Amino acid sequence: MDVTNESTQGNFILWEFSDRPHLERILFVVILIAYLLTLVGNTTIILVSRLDPHLHTPMYFFLTHLSFLDLSFTTSSIPQLLYNLNGHDKTISYTGCAIQLFLFLGLGGVECLLLAVMAYDWFVAVCKPLHYMVIMNPQLCLGLVSLAWGCGVANSLIMSPMTLWLPRCGYQKVDHFLCEMPALIRMACVNTAAVEGIAFILAIGIVLSPLVFILVSYGYIVRAVLSIQSSSGRHKAFNTCGSHLTVVSLFYGNIIYMYMQPGASSSKDQGKFLTLFYNIVTPLLNPLIYTLRNKEVKGALRRLILVNLSVRKKL
Repeated sequence: MDVTNESTQGNFILWEFSDRPHLERILFVVILIAYLLTLVGNTTIILVSRLDPHLHTPMYFFLTHLSFLDLSFTTSSIPQLLYNLNGHDKTISYTGCAIQLFLFLGLGGVECLLLAVMAYDWFVAVCKPLHYMVIMNPQLCLGLVSLAWGCGVANSLIMSPMTLWLPRCGYQKVDHFLCEMPALIRMACVNTAAVEGIAFILAIGIVLSPLVFILVSYGYIVRAVLSIQSSSGRHKAFNTCGSHLTVVSLFYGNIIYMYMQPGASSSKDQGKFLTLFYNIVTPLLNPLIYTLRNKEVKGALRRLILVNLSVRKKL
């Protein structure tokens, strides 16, 4: 049998939830509502952070990038999923699949690193408050964000071609709702141990190393917060700390499960629903977590609404 990659000559078929047709209509409605709320929530965070001068700080600079990542991350796959759920056409072109895989891996990697950058920002704010504005200067903030983007894109540039070029012996059905690395690796008709090994090594750098850094940073943060004499200061610090740790837990929990065992060892059904969770639920919850637990964001929203109302009255 010719083991060349015949899939490059045609479309992939996203098998997604086709074995559960009764779920497709329900999933379409639920995912559409969640996607629209995700767009509204993250766009609101970006606009509020940019429009309110009180939020022109390193923390909200990073939060703006996180919201932009969540928007891009979700939009890289959810519109295609909604299209497939709403009709009989389950195909995606080879080019579309390649773009989807590249964006998914790249944006996911950037988010892992950005969460580590945000942990460092909070570490400096709590442990070295007098030197915060000197350390977290605009040049450093921009450099850290650029590093996160660069490493995430580099990871995707390595893994995307390796995954797509695996011989599939004409097999074109992707048992997933998107062109994700574990699903594409499972389609290969050759031994994928080498690709999985490289994916594991890269995951240590992109996923596990930032997570270890985050946990160590929060160890120092918790120790510093407990030493704060003011109860209101401790409460404010723990609120922000809790928001970030919640986001980290939601994102990293699913990513580690999926990408530290990328091939046949991962459950197909679990993989689909976990991917759906961190692709739509996590980006949906992030704005809620940061706004509901953050007085500064809620205050900025109130100020913008009041300004808008006063302008309308004058008109």
